Amino acid sequence: MARGLDQPGGKLPLFDNNGTRVSRRTVEACMAAGWCVPWFDNPTKPDWLVCRLTEAGRRILLGGEGQR
Repeated sequence: MARGLDQPGGKLPLFDNNGTRVSRRTVEACMAAGWCVPWFDNPTKPDWLVCRLTEAGRRILLGGEGQR
């Protein structure tokens, strides 16, 4: 998630630094915690969750409170 801090709009990368796709379970857990939200649908890859950080996600990454 930390890589989203430097991305336009807080977009979360779909792949880690090694090129491995980020687990859907990880993304869903972050969504359930309120740290990210779906951003838009990808028409060429409808099964991919394209998400962006929420303010709560930014706070947790920057060492502040992460609760909703």
